[in-house]
Amino acid sequence: MAGTLTGTNLLTRIRNVLQDTTNVRWTDSELRDYINDAQREIVNLRPDSSSTTANVALVAGTKQTLPTAGLRLIKIVRNMSSASGSATGARAIRIVDNDILDTQEPDWHDPTVAGDAAHASVVKHFVFDEDSPRTYYVYPGVLVTNASACFVEIIYSTSPTDLTANSSVLFIDDIYGNAIIDYVLFRAYLKDAEFAGNQQRASTHFQLFATSIGAGGQVQLNVSPNLDAIGGAGAMPPVQGLAQ
Repeated sequence: MAGTLTGTNLLTRIRNVLQDTTNVRWTDSELRDYINDAQREIVNLRPDSSSTTANVALVAGTKQTLPTAGLRLIKIVRNMSSASGSATGARAIRIVDNDILDTQEPDWHDPTVAGDAAHASVVKHFVFDEDSPRTYYVYPGVLVTNASACFVEIIYSTSPTDLTANSSVLFIDDIYGNAIIDYVLFRAYLKDAEFAGNQQRASTHFQLFATSIGAGGQVQLNVSPNLDAIGGAGAMPPVQGLAQ
């Protein structure tokens, strides 16, 4: 996720464009704030830019929540033997549409309805709701007796950490460096928009930023766990035989 670009690397390039290499018009602290704003904006529009993979312990029931720093679920991969990095992988987990579960097994939120006591701690499917990106549901639900022994591997977007010093390294990958520079220039020129030409410069850099990261609602759809379920690129056929 994080690369090698630092605040210093970016500020040097930004100040060269602004022709303010002596910090007269914009302080380092102000431009650093713009860099932090840019990271948050990129993560908001491109959740995959801050994706991380982790083994997490599930709680009893069907409803689960991302770790504290989590912003949006991207995918659930498989069952795991533990939450450690050296855990052993097990059965794969597939996404399923909420309506399918509601229709075929209306009581699926009751973890005792799976009828498979021997595998009650093994998750087979998960449900994701775009309106609640920090939560997800698993099927079958986790029994209370297995709440301390059920683990899955998830991929999720995390909240970016701010640069607190010029020497700090970007939270997101270096590949977004150019987009960050354009966003900072947009904010910097917007501050001086009363001067002739600066409003246009601000607008131009924002457009470059938006184009660079592919801004728009389609972007989040491209990393949505529901992509297969709604017939997107590479869509898989609907899940059948939920109890298998």
